[in-house]
Amino acid sequence: MRNDTATASAVLALTGGPANIRHVTHCLTRLRLTVADPAAVDEGSLRALPGVLGVIGAGTPSLQVVLGPGVVDTVTAEVERQLAAGAGAVEAGSGSDVAPTPRKGPLAAALRRIANVFVPLIPALIGCGILAGVNGLLTNAGWLPGLTPALSAIASGFMALIAVFVGYQTAKEFGGTPVLGGAVAAVIVYPGVAKVTAFGVHLSPGQGGVLGALAAALLGTRIEKWCRGRLPGALDVLFTPTVTVLVAGLATLYGLMYAAGAVATAIGTGANWLLTTTGPFAGLVLGGLFLPLVMLGLHQALIPIHTTLIEQQGYTVLLPLLAMAGAGQVGGALAVYVRLRHDTRLRTTIRSALPAGLLGVGEPLIYGVSLPLGRPFVTACVGGAAGGGFVGFFALLGEKVGATAIGPSGWALFPLLTGNQGPAAAIAIYAGGLLTAYAVGFAATLAFGFRRGTTRGTTPPVPDRTPAGST
Repeated sequence: MRNDTATASAVLALTGGPANIRHVTHCLTRLRLTVADPAAVDEGSLRALPGVLGVIGAGTPSLQVVLGPGVVDTVTAEVERQLAAGAGAVEAGSGSDVAPTPRKGPLAAALRRIANVFVPLIPALIGCGILAGVNGLLTNAGWLPGLTPALSAIASGFMALIAVFVGYQTAKEFGGTPVLGGAVAAVIVYPGVAKVTAFGVHLSPGQGGVLGALAAALLGTRIEKWCRGRLPGALDVLFTPTVTVLVAGLATLYGLMYAAGAVATAIGTGANWLLTTTGPFAGLVLGGLFLPLVMLGLHQALIPIHTTLIEQQGYTVLLPLLAMAGAGQVGGALAVYVRLRHDTRLRTTIRSALPAGLLGVGEPLIYGVSLPLGRPFVTACVGGAAGGGFVGFFALLGEKVGATAIGPSGWALFPLLTGNQGPAAAIAIYAGGLLTAYAVGFAATLAFGFRRGTTRGTTPPVPDRTPAGST
């Protein structure tokens, strides 16, 4: 049985104790700690801890402990509780927030802050996405007709109001009052906007979607900060919220909704064109380059794109292609396991990390196996490209595969799959893509992933190349 309290206590002890922790937060799979003295971290014992899938950034102030989806939430909460009980000098964070380091450029920092807006929404997207898939199956089969309307309402309610949640999170992330951000963004989904005319046309409720909500809340936060710096306390209480909602609301109605709607439409049109026109090529590029993008932090720009596509079409066609990158790593790791059969430590790492890799948690295989060895990381990316090309080929034939939520990948994505030909076709194509990525990643690594004559090897130290915010 899992004991998250014991895991949290052990992590604290092996990272130098509560006094060594300066900042705590987490993303979808990793507990992120900022430590005062990196030398106090016992990396070897931390890696060997039951439940720990990997350690990234050892020897640096920014330490990441890979725990996996779900587990990371409860362990992080327990770490924060124990630190609070011990009155440690710790700064708690939420979502995927992490203390900034000098190595982050302005682009990476901006993308991370945008990602911080959407990452806390992922659990609701997953839950509602699975319910939407179940409801679709029941509806198509004609089963439980008395229950399907209720399931539809439950699954669709969050997506109908997602703009409000995005506005709330945006204001929270950028230093405004969260409820004011939500109030401004709520204008976008209010049915009464249909009576408003902008640029000679009537607006539609929901026009601009999450992109409009993000822009509206950002503007509202700027206005709120400007007001608070100029109004005395008595007037601030009354006028700051009023001016914020009024000015940002008018700007949203007469500019942002129209502009964001045009951008959102372009994203949907562009994604469909990309797959129906250049399907295999698009799949090769996205499946092969996704992990390098993750290492650079540039994958965070895809989060609002995924959300926009889900809001528009009911699913994102990009995620199944990107998920092939992790499948290639699984195939590459299996080849390493076969080839380096005398490296007991490496084979033990692969055996313990493979289940997580199959479920879409790729960090243990990437940072514990393929990336330190060098060539296997490249050949595993080739496997991911092949899997992406497979899925993209069917998109070219008119068989699109999409995910109704973002977050999971690997086998964990199966319950969220759907497409223009229904869930059954989407599942079959996605499974074929996974098998292709496994096979090509395995074959390419076995053939080209090792220097000639290599029969055993040792794993060199893992460099900390991961930008904050990757998952």
